Amino acid sequence: MQKFPMTAPGLERLEDELRKLKSEERPAIIRAIAEARSHGDLSENAEYHAARERQSFTEGRIQELEEIVSSVEVIDPASLSGDQVKFGARVKLVDEETDREATYQIVGVYEADIKQGLLSISSPLAKSLIGKSVGDSVSVPAPGGDRTYEILEVTYG
Repeated sequence: MQKFPMTAPGLERLEDELRKLKSEERPAIIRAIAEARSHGDLSENAEYHAARERQSFTEGRIQELEEIVSSVEVIDPASLSGDQVKFGARVKLVDEETDREATYQIVGVYEADIKQGLLSISSPLAKSLIGKSVGDSVSVPAPGGDRTYEILEVTYG
């Protein structure tokens, strides 16, 4: 079985979503299906079909989350150190073309959220950064052509 690296907060978010789906969403769908059934003819009952579709999606997501959660290997970035970029590192970069700075934390695939600065370990940028140190430049393929970034800072924890 393949293990997925993830930070503790990322695992907590997935477990919270799973708990909510099982304890709130699933019972609400069951009530909606029962209510729609009470209206009679199921073949032309849009509420019933919508509730069944929602149930199918929810059950699929529950199954997906259970598989992910059972395959997680939690890595604590605070226990790591050094000046090389590894999983869990917070990396401050500067775009060498635009001088725009950005900071990202390299996290697991299932907890990535670029808007929050959480960069997936499988992204092209993260793959380019792994193993590099402060002062190194990395070139990353992008739709508009390669982008070059300089690593300004690497921290853990």
